[in-house]
Amino acid sequence: MAERTACVVIGGGPAGMMLGLLLARAGIEVTVLEKHADFLRDFRGDTVHPSTMRLLDELGLGEAFAKLPQSRMEQIAFPIDEREYVVVGDLRRLKVPHPYIAITPQWDLLNLLAEAGNREPTFRLRMRTEATDLIREGGRVRGVRYRTDDGTTGEVRAELTVACDGRWSIARELPELRYKELPVPIDAWWFRLSRKPEEDHSSLRPTLRDGRFAIVIPRTDFYQIAYIGKKGIDPMLRARGIESFRHEAGRLLVDLADRLDELASMDDVKHLDIRLNRLSRWHLDGLLCIGDAAHAMSPIGGVGINLAVQDAVAAATLLAGPLRRGRVSGRTLAKVRRRRQLPTVIVQALQHLLHRTVAAPLVEGNRAGPPKPVTTALRRMPWLSFVPAYLVGVGPRPEHAPAFARRPPG
Repeated sequence: MAERTACVVIGGGPAGMMLGLLLARAGIEVTVLEKHADFLRDFRGDTVHPSTMRLLDELGLGEAFAKLPQSRMEQIAFPIDEREYVVVGDLRRLKVPHPYIAITPQWDLLNLLAEAGNREPTFRLRMRTEATDLIREGGRVRGVRYRTDDGTTGEVRAELTVACDGRWSIARELPELRYKELPVPIDAWWFRLSRKPEEDHSSLRPTLRDGRFAIVIPRTDFYQIAYIGKKGIDPMLRARGIESFRHEAGRLLVDLADRLDELASMDDVKHLDIRLNRLSRWHLDGLLCIGDAAHAMSPIGGVGINLAVQDAVAAATLLAGPLRRGRVSGRTLAKVRRRRQLPTVIVQALQHLLHRTVAAPLVEGNRAGPPKPVTTALRRMPWLSFVPAYLVGVGPRPEHAPAFARRPPG
């Protein structure tokens, strides 16, 4: 017999867990399906932006979040050459409770949201449960089919299905949902290196040398490193092997070259095929896409998590009432896209501009850093760094927790 719930959420990432928590606090039965056994996966986005931290405060989770292991990024900087940087976004200029980006392991954030959700009687998190197909009947999506890691199959039927399963969402396979792809000139290769206790690298800055480009993210006991290169070269890098990759990375990461032997093989280097796209529509009857399922973001600026969380808040705010009444219309689902479309377009336009004017020239070796007029203006008028800081740290339309989801601290 099929299970039933008011809302089934596909994917236990930031968007899915936030949406599940908010709807449960509205008293709505919600089931979140997560295909993995836990949230412990490397190289997920780990940036928590000022507007997300303010949201956690509103939900009564700010104090618990502050206790999680984290480092802070107060400035967004790009290299001009091997020794000099220009600050394009100074988060300290923001008049917000948390004027910085917290670098926090995503699994800790997701566990925090899961614990909060489990305190709500209408919240259910199903781990080891992969949504394999959408149930479509009478022109409407009516839930999902799933498979657990032991091979058990079943169905969860729901008034509303929300796809939060990323850029390769099963919802994107539907012919009615088409997306616009923006050109991306770069890919990323993620790996980790150990961090010694005495090392203090609290700021996140790109590293540039000989046309190579990397971002070193300091964690509590290791460095998470993104090696940025031209799109399409992954087969070549893997064919050359780990020794060649260590050599290239060592010329770029001089201060960390003594520990590159920790990379045993190219299996330790994870390729991210960077995409920048968005759906032309985010819904069908009975189905809504949010987060990367609706708009795949570049890791530039680390804004993907923030946008996904903001989508979830907007969706919960608009849909809680209709879900309580037992019927969500296509017109109501369309309101979510209308509310979140402009912020998505603005942020993707900014990322596209940075790809074209900064990242592509860097990996091509043609020019170091942002265009000269930009760097000149930022040096002469450093207050201009407020604008990129606001767009990245807060976003064009920050969302606040609805009244039904707010809780006192503690």
